[in-house]
This record gives sequence, C-alpha cells and structure tokens, in this order.
Amino acid sequence: MSTSESLSQNEIDLLFSGGGGAESGGSESVRRQSEVQVYDFRRPARISKDRMRSLKAMYGLLAKSLESWITGRMRDQLEVELQSVEQLSFGEFQLALPSPCSSYILDIQGTGRQGVIDFGHEFAYFIVDRLFGGTGQHTVPSRTLSAIERMAVRIVADRVAFHLAEAWKDYVRLTLEVSGFESIPEMLQVANREDPVLVANLSVGMGDMHSLMMLCLPFATVEKFFTGTTARRPAQPEGSESERARERTVLETTVRDAHVLVQARLPRFNVSFRDLLDLEPGSVLSTGLEPDSELEVIMAGQRRFRGLPGKMGRTLAVRVSEAVDPEPDDLIHPERGSSPDR
Repeated sequence: MSTSESLSQNEIDLLFSGGGGAESGGSESVRRQSEVQVYDFRRPARISKDRMRSLKAMYGLLAKSLESWITGRMRDQLEVELQSVEQLSFGEFQLALPSPCSSYILDIQGTGRQGVIDFGHEFAYFIVDRLFGGTGQHTVPSRTLSAIERMAVRIVADRVAFHLAEAWKDYVRLTLEVSGFESIPEMLQVANREDPVLVANLSVGMGDMHSLMMLCLPFATVEKFFTGTTARRPAQPEGSESERARERTVLETTVRDAHVLVQARLPRFNVSFRDLLDLEPGSVLSTGLEPDSELEVIMAGQRRFRGLPGKMGRTLAVRVSEAVDPEPDDLIHPERGSSPDR
C-alpha cells in the first residue's frame, strides 16, 4: 500500500473491531437478520406492551369476579383464570371454536356491532347440571344445548356480559345485551372474517374437568382504548389558594350533610313454612339466634361493617365492631327487596 492511499472510515472501523473480512461480514449479516421482524400489512398488531399489561389486569379482575359469582351461584368450587388476551381476525376466532359450540351473541348498544361469549362445551353442561340440581359429576354429551338448557346457561351469560361491561367502563362505555345463541361456528355472522377482534381466553377449572371460555369484542368498539392514553392524570387545581380552601369547605359541608341509608341485618336463619303461615301483625318470630349474634351493617346498599345489637336509651342501636371491605357482588338493591331496618 503506498503512502498516497488512505483508508476509508468503514475500513478503519473494521480494523478497530478486530474482525476479518469474511468473518466480520458474516456476523454483521447474522446480526442484521436477527433484527428483522415480520410485519403483517393485512392485520397490523395494534396492542402495545403497555396496553397489553392493562388488558391483562382488566381481564384478570374480570376472571376473579366471575369466579366469585359463579362459585356462589352454583354452590360448587371452581377456578377461573385469565389464560391470554390476543388480537385475531374474526375468521381465526371462528376456527378456534369447538363444533358444536355454545356461543351467545352480544349486542353492543349504540354501535350496530356485536360480540360473542363462548362457553366451552364442558363448562356449559356443568352449568346445566348444577342449575338443575345435579352434583357436577356428569358425562358431557356430544350435542348442542337444548332450548331449556340454553335458557339456563343464559343466566351466566347475562352475568358475564355485565362484568365485561364493568371491566371496560373506565375506558370505553359498553352496553352489552345477550341477543341470541349459535351452536355452529360457521353460522356466526357478527362480523366479517377479516375484521380484527379482541379475544380473551379464560380457563375454567371444575375439579378434574377443565374448559375454555372465550370473550370476543370487535376492535372497532374499543378503538378508543388503543388510540388514547391509559394514564389517569389528576386534574390540576385551579384558582388561588383561598378559593380552593373555600371550595373544599363547601364540598365537605355538602358531603357531611348528605343522607346515607344505613341498615342492620340479622344473620340468616331457618323458619318452617308452617310458622310463616301463622304470622300475623304483632306476632313474635323466634330466630333461634343468640342475643349477641353479629349483625351486618349495610350502607348505601353495600356491606361495610359488622356490629353487635344494643340500645341507646330507648332507641335500638348497633355497636360497630369491625370494618369490612366491600365486594362488587355485595351490592344490595333496595328496590329488589333488601332487608328493612332492624
């Protein structure tokens, strides 16, 4: 090499890296190939890592809420766990359904779109067996649900729709209503085969039996969740410090003057039907409970405290003994016949 010749910047970098021509070129090629990612232009991925974490948290809470309600309703222990949340085309979702399937169609009010709740074959017949007084130990027939069985499983489908709307309410307001049933996957006409859908797979364990429940929503109905921000930023206070202090005082006074319905409820007890028939105004009903039996204190329709019955002068009273964390399923609607003040 003559003194008039100079090295290019690439040659200088190659020398300092300590690599030979062929070997260095080969390793660089492998590194570049490892960075290449497949991109599907027909169905681009729309779920970022942050959104996926939020989705898993949402559907994880949904699974536990359903587990609590179904366990109480069926009076049998079972486990509901989130298996995965994924983006699919509706055609792929159809292919993942068993045949025959137990799919309930959801109308998403105000959007003109529909979703699907599919109960696994084993789970659907488990619900039927338990609701009709069975023990849960049964053989799963290879047939579609009958009309009466569909009505029984729909009780759970309505509850799933309610919890699904609750899971999304902080991000997208959804009004879901079960409107139909389909047992043949190919006959589901709720979306085009190429339309993207969001599918949550919930694993349901019932003793030795396991099943899969699938919740399908069209992407278009929850688009706001993926295009907006999921961070909840508190609103910045406005006005001067004295104005904020006055506003806080007014709010505190308003809250303290608000009236809240408080109810005290006795523990459950059994009464014969004969005693009920003999009840008249002024009758005394024997509960069989101890005088110091613990009461449930219900505030605004939710169980919030436990207490003991007592008196303050000539007025009946309750002494609060323990605070209770409210559960979503503890909501008691007075218009549906909740217990009167006792």
